[in-house]
Amino acid sequence: MNRLPPVTQALLIANVAVFVLQVLTGDLLIGPFALWPFGSPQFRGAPEFEVWQLLTYGFLHGSLTHLFFNMFALWMFGREIEQLLGSRRYLTYYLVCVVGAAVAQLVVLGSMNRPPVPTVGASGGVFGVLLAFGMAFPHRKLMLLFPPIPMPAWLFVTLYGALELYLGVTGSGQGVAHFAHLGGMAAGYVLLVHWARQRGSRR
Repeated sequence: MNRLPPVTQALLIANVAVFVLQVLTGDLLIGPFALWPFGSPQFRGAPEFEVWQLLTYGFLHGSLTHLFFNMFALWMFGREIEQLLGSRRYLTYYLVCVVGAAVAQLVVLGSMNRPPVPTVGASGGVFGVLLAFGMAFPHRKLMLLFPPIPMPAWLFVTLYGALELYLGVTGSGQGVAHFAHLGGMAAGYVLLVHWARQRGSRR
């Protein structure tokens, strides 16, 4: 597994390239390509929601640290999921998770009466890939960073999802789109179940 499969490689390159462009252009890309909530124009000077933002926000990042952790997780888990699903289906899966995360985030932002804040980051797609890894390799041991405790992938994914739900409901971890992460996982789960039923119906 020395060589990265093509879609994972392309996603890593695209995200890094866009971040370099962000650094060179300041906030120029945030207005048209970040995910803005519905009704943003009612706040003077706020950009509008556009349908392409459902995808483009997933290639923008708020900081180098944000980019690094997303790309590290994509590199770590995306390789095996692409090999398992095949490149074309893996790309479809990843983009569906990005869009699912965006929809979840829009629903949450729509319930809040406050000035609009843009959403950026590949986390929705990454969380979808993480879910797929946990479902495909449930007994594979993963090591937590803090604390360094090994646990099976299914438990790691379950605990991570539960933590995101808790942080989202309680409003902890401000500045992190917890419900977008959950939306990416939910969209991924629905698509994986759909594909599994399709395979079952052909037998």
